[in-house]
Amino acid sequence: MGCVQSFRDLCDRPKNTNVRISLPAVCFVWQIAMIILFGVFIRYDEESDTHWIEHRKAKNISDIENDFYFRYPSFQDVHVMIFVGFGFLMTFLKRYSFGAVGFNFLIAAFGLQWALLMQGWFHSLDYTDGKIKIGVESLINADFCVAGCLIAYGAVLGKVSPVQLMVLTLFGITLFAVEEYIILGLIHARDAGGSMVIHTFGGYYGLSISWMLYRPNLDQSSRLQGSVYHSDVFAMIGTLFLWMFWPSFNSAITDHGDGQHRAAINTYLALASTVLTTVAISSLFQKHGKLDMVHIQNSTLAGGVAVGTAAEFMLMPYGSLIVGFLCGILSTLGYIYLTPFMEKYLKIQDTCGIHNLHAMPGVIGGIVGAITAAAASETVYGKEGLANTFDFEGSFKNMVPTRQGGHQAAGLCVAICFGVGGGIIVGCILRLPIWGDPADDNCFDDEPYWELPEEEECIPPILQYNNHMACKDM
Repeated sequence: MGCVQSFRDLCDRPKNTNVRISLPAVCFVWQIAMIILFGVFIRYDEESDTHWIEHRKAKNISDIENDFYFRYPSFQDVHVMIFVGFGFLMTFLKRYSFGAVGFNFLIAAFGLQWALLMQGWFHSLDYTDGKIKIGVESLINADFCVAGCLIAYGAVLGKVSPVQLMVLTLFGITLFAVEEYIILGLIHARDAGGSMVIHTFGGYYGLSISWMLYRPNLDQSSRLQGSVYHSDVFAMIGTLFLWMFWPSFNSAITDHGDGQHRAAINTYLALASTVLTTVAISSLFQKHGKLDMVHIQNSTLAGGVAVGTAAEFMLMPYGSLIVGFLCGILSTLGYIYLTPFMEKYLKIQDTCGIHNLHAMPGVIGGIVGAITAAAASETVYGKEGLANTFDFEGSFKNMVPTRQGGHQAAGLCVAICFGVGGGIIVGCILRLPIWGDPADDNCFDDEPYWELPEEEECIPPILQYNNHMACKDM
């Protein structure tokens, strides 16, 4: 107990938000490390190398069959979601828009580079020459990897320094790559839209870090923890970008043809259903039936999260609507009841409510995926369709749907364990008083880390007449 108390005393020393040395050092050193590692390991894959023309002639195929033309539209959509959707969704705080968009930009730019390396070592390492071969699908997977860290950022939004966020991303990408390899490679679970691998892991990773970084005196910054009219409008822009492009997110790396087509349809329908139930519950539980913008910004996306694992399965259109229907209800109730309960009794301060948008819907998605996989049959899928959808080949050639359902459930457990366990360890590291995080009375404010323009209302009036061509004395 004495060691624990000494550690807490060490971590609770006075805060210093000056990152003039630490932030440039981390950015320069880590970017130089990326350049060196890319030089040693990363090369173009067959379809992006200049030898493609020889391969094309040997296989008697055309340029249009290059994977770029199939995957790039989805990559564009996912990329917009990462940099615009996630960034603007977090701009709801009245004084933290620069931090929301700017730090989202920073950790995504670093994270995608580290993800290409980490995922490459696990998934696309060519053992003949020891190189990682990357193409357009690698870029999509790197964006997926970054999404897990951006979800975790939502839990600690406004309470950490940019240096802490870089450390969170470094460990988060590493953990993600390992758990993804275990779930998709070793356990052989299917997770096209990342309900387990991305959302469940990212949600519990962020919540565990937030639990470790609990601030008992955070109410000193309560004046800045809310939103204003224009900040909610900007956050709603992020919501709409995410909502529109989520079908691409869930279908981006599924098999060409029916799998990708089906994933887009299922996601499209689940999202639509979620909007109506979110609006219904928000109105029902608010005084005078008024809508809460927090619910509309977040819970309307929960269906896209929950349908991710089963997106490429034969969930059926009505099944997608049911998943969206239930998630809209549960996610909105989570914002109303669970978020305050978690802060008061579990000591988890979840700024963006990622438990209700990502963690809980992610778990629901994993359960839906397990049930749908276990219920699969040759009657519904066809013999070849069943083998193709669940990748029953190689060492898994004799796999049956009921056993696949068990593997799906095991994958969900792995995602939760990595998220919680990794978050606790990384949270201990981030608690050290060396990262330049803000004091309890200085959270949710851009001022410690950004040069801010003058407030409009503070600008002194100009005592001249301006007709937009010349200024004349009054």
